[in-house]
Amino acid sequence: MITVKYFAQLRQMAGREEDQFDLGAQATLDQLSDAIGLNLPKIGELVRDKKIMVSVNYDVVSADHIIKDGDEVALLPPFSGGA
Repeated sequence: MITVKYFAQLRQMAGREEDQFDLGAQATLDQLSDAIGLNLPKIGELVRDKKIMVSVNYDVVSADHIIKDGDEVALLPPFSGGA
């Protein structure tokens, strides 16, 4: 199982803090975004279009990162700096 945690406005969009997905031993970020998009199409689209930051096990990853069974994925919306 891959655990996906939603932060900030993504949590509000999802209506929950996290989801779990069984995508086998490993999956691409595109495969994960497709799975998320089945129930949360807007969030799936944001992941696919690289409009949000993705971290796996607390490390920010690139779009070609392979996600493994047991990983924790955090989806973080864009942040802007303060004054």
